[in-house]
Amino acid sequence: MKRPITAALAVVGYVIMIVPIIFVVSTAFTSGSVLRFPPDGFSLRWFGAALGYEPFMEAALSSLQLAVLATLLALLVGVPVTLAIHRGRLPGKGLVEGLFLSPLIVPELVVGLALYQQLMVGLGLDNFSTLLAGHTALMLPYAVRVTGASLALADPALEEAARGLGASPLRAFFGVTLPMLRPGIFSAGLLSLVTSFNNVPLSLLLQGRDFRTLPVTMLDYVQQSYDPMVAAASTLILAATVVIAMVAERTVGFAKIFGGIDP
Repeated sequence: MKRPITAALAVVGYVIMIVPIIFVVSTAFTSGSVLRFPPDGFSLRWFGAALGYEPFMEAALSSLQLAVLATLLALLVGVPVTLAIHRGRLPGKGLVEGLFLSPLIVPELVVGLALYQQLMVGLGLDNFSTLLAGHTALMLPYAVRVTGASLALADPALEEAARGLGASPLRAFFGVTLPMLRPGIFSAGLLSLVTSFNNVPLSLLLQGRDFRTLPVTMLDYVQQSYDPMVAAASTLILAATVVIAMVAERTVGFAKIFGGIDP
């Protein structure tokens, strides 16, 4: 009985995830002027409208800038923390790891409110700096967890052998440890980049008038207009995500990227 129930639940889950995507994508190709399913004819004009809409393009560049910076900062912090947890003699390793994984548990609005009170009100930081700190904090669990999975699969004897042959700790890291961590670092960066780019709750709370992200700009547009341009923009984002996934599969492979992460 377990297998039929599991299969039925899997089908229901796929339907819940895929059907809304089908509605949005099909609506993006409509020739009509309003969001409607089934769409009125076939046209690409809303894709041209989305790509030519200046607020969307400016917000997309802002989101990409924020996502890249947050991902780099998260990796710069997360990789050394991962090494300290798995290979170092760090006291309270479980507590430290739990601290860096806590942004997955704490609601983003709570994180955003805390950052607003402490950084913007308390320290007087601007919106972009506070938003960057928030996105970096949200990306840290990916850096620690995913690179930690790759490090757990790596053979520590290889690094010890390099040290035994006279390699300095720095050379052993760049020559042996870092290549073993490369799939994890790549996958953590990929997940962080996509997650940061598509973030809404934290960005909605912390962004200002001078810096606006694409998802929040699209949300504002939906509240004012009912045309399919947002559906076209969403389809373009979906297509970009699929391309990124295909590049990841061809360069590293999903088995290497996600194989070390236990459910």
